[in-house]
Amino acid sequence: MWLKKRMIPQQWQAAKEVIKKIEHAGFEAFIVGGAVRDYYLKKENNDVDIATSAMPEEIQTIFSQTIDVGIAHGTVIVLDCGEPIEVTTYRTESTYSDHRRPDTVEFVRNLQEDLKRRDFTMNAMALSQSGEYIDYYNGRQHIDSKVICAVGEPDQRFEEDALRMLRAVRFAAQLHFSIEENTFEAIRKKAASIEYVAIERIQVELSKIFISAHASFGIDYMEKTTLGDYLHGNFTASNWAHYYSEDRQVGWAYFCLVNGSDLSLLTKYRCSNKDKLFVKTVLDAYESLRNGMSLVDLLRYDTIVLKTSFQFTIWQNCKLELSYEELVGRKNGLPIQHVNELAITGKDLLDWSSKKRGSWIKQTLDAAVEAVLNEEVQNDKQQLKEWFYAFHDEG
Repeated sequence: MWLKKRMIPQQWQAAKEVIKKIEHAGFEAFIVGGAVRDYYLKKENNDVDIATSAMPEEIQTIFSQTIDVGIAHGTVIVLDCGEPIEVTTYRTESTYSDHRRPDTVEFVRNLQEDLKRRDFTMNAMALSQSGEYIDYYNGRQHIDSKVICAVGEPDQRFEEDALRMLRAVRFAAQLHFSIEENTFEAIRKKAASIEYVAIERIQVELSKIFISAHASFGIDYMEKTTLGDYLHGNFTASNWAHYYSEDRQVGWAYFCLVNGSDLSLLTKYRCSNKDKLFVKTVLDAYESLRNGMSLVDLLRYDTIVLKTSFQFTIWQNCKLELSYEELVGRKNGLPIQHVNELAITGKDLLDWSSKKRGSWIKQTLDAAVEAVLNEEVQNDKQQLKEWFYAFHDEG
């Protein structure tokens, strides 16, 4: 019924068909996890996972097209229904010696046993293909109260996987939910164990915080829980009061900025070379804006970099003499929009001079760009040739 009340994304329709076939074979199957949470919140989520009482081998018997992606942990991808659907057998987990993953996994036939191992009550709900919620741990009540609450004993949940502490902060930033008192105290108590978590996993969660609707709220929790004390960089909520972005690279650039433009943080968090180049360019543009951007710098930076660096001045309460529209207007009014548009090349300079190749070529081309930008000479090859002879006192 529930699937008839709304527009049905293909993943959800495929999941419904998978559940029907599993049930027809005599087993239970439900949609679980974040998709159920977001469905209750009326948010879009097309990453639909299924939990089932069927064993992995039984799923492979029911469906003709499957992929083993984590069969040791009970997970099989089903391809029969038009979209890949991840199907995982109900399971319980043993101790987590490394604070990251269970030492052993045991398959079970009981849904409640499976759901009780999950991190937060809002993620521990299940949804039948007929639209019935299975909610053993009051997930809907906690969502209605806008509270993030661990399933069962918070200490145990965070002992199992320390990343869950950072996930709590991320959900707070995304949903603007508060962290339930016992869950919050457990995070404070266990905060140091975040150091056990692979830095790549931490980077993913921080990226999600940076692009959340309430990033400063999340950064505030990084302070209050002391999680930030055990991670690279400084997490001070007051620096993020005016910040908002949906671009993770902008988030990392701003994180570096509020940490004294410390680019080494990108290496510590294993960010990509593409991230590093973007962040360095934006921070350079920000400094140029603060010091009065030259025409050469205005030419050098594209509009995305200019917009980002201008946003930084707003978030940092820096007063500029011009608006963003005026800045873009100046850029658009430049005689050339890219250095490649210069009407002469290094080959031209060699043709016009008796000098051999050397650093003088770049220096001359840079001077020519500046002369064109300052409207000392038009961007015309003949006029630039005349400028060149005057510049070098030749001819």
